[in-house]
Amino acid sequence: MHACDQPTAEALYPFDARGIAKRFRHAAIFGALDALLPGETMRFCNDHDPLPLLGQLQARYGQAVAISYVQREPGAIVIDFAKLA
Repeated sequence: MHACDQPTAEALYPFDARGIAKRFRHAAIFGALDALLPGETMRFCNDHDPLPLLGQLQARYGQAVAISYVQREPGAIVIDFAKLA
């Protein structure tokens, strides 16, 4: 089972990038992260490892967002982005 299809905790919000047009993805991801409150997590799902995006997130949010892989397999990438206090 893909980690994006599993039930999530109350403060864990799924974000499936696979259904968003490529030209809008990064803006949608930044908007979703900006909407998180401290202690909330966005579970990001994608079909490829978004290494350039991770670099952009580090530059934009620094230590305010923790990044951790939940699943890292070809065609099935799941990353938790946790907004820190």
